[in-house]
Amino acid sequence: MRPTVWLEPGMLIIYGAALDAAAHKHHAIQLIWPSNDSSYQLNGNLATGALLIDADVEHQLSMEEGWILLIEPLSAWGKTLQAQLAGRTTCEIALKSSVMPSISSYDSQPFSLLSPLLSSLISPLLSSQLSPQFERLDQGSYPDRWTSQPTDKRIKALISQLDKCFDGNCIKPSSWRAAEVAEQLALSESRFLHLFREQMGIAWRPYLLWRRMFCAINALRRQESATQAAYIAGFADSAHLSRTFKSQFGMTIRHALNLFQLKSSSN
Repeated sequence: MRPTVWLEPGMLIIYGAALDAAAHKHHAIQLIWPSNDSSYQLNGNLATGALLIDADVEHQLSMEEGWILLIEPLSAWGKTLQAQLAGRTTCEIALKSSVMPSISSYDSQPFSLLSPLLSSLISPLLSSQLSPQFERLDQGSYPDRWTSQPTDKRIKALISQLDKCFDGNCIKPSSWRAAEVAEQLALSESRFLHLFREQMGIAWRPYLLWRRMFCAINALRRQESATQAAYIAGFADSAHLSRTFKSQFGMTIRHALNLFQLKSSSN
């Protein structure tokens, strides 16, 4: 079985084996879908079947094999998942189909494989309220599904700038100090920080850290060393990146490299 990673603005999807994450929490809502013959342990409790975990909820997860999806809470899909949670920290998902499609030799967008999971999350009521794009789960070309959609044009432009990292053109975090960003947007620092939290549902600093993690993952996927990934994402060194990575994802960079089946000259 070949572990596979997909990364786009607002979304991280992993299909992997032998996932063992220490206690951690992150900005994203998390979906777990173990493979047909697999089980997982969440906070020490053995379980099977699909599960939803709310954002900023500390959890420890071990899974033999299956899917992990991380989705921004204020994206269209994130709001759908929040409706499913209905204020709970976790909830089980009753799948319309319990059969997981085979991922063998699959290397394109994973959304058709995820249809049994994603279609189970859309009730008739929610489906009528959402865009018809949600009916086309085999298509992954609708980024507004996964990314938060700020209404303020200044915050929207800022997020678009951050998204350049996904093309490999990562802008160093030194360019993203709150005072400097506020000045670029013709706002006071306090007004910018208030507006960003209002629009994105998270403070600027932890959101920027979350996006820096995505920069690091992208670098690792491009076969960069852990040292180079740390530099690209604006960390002092690979040890600093690994500590932050573990707090966000519950695993070290070395574990991530093994999961992604990548190699690094410095871990």
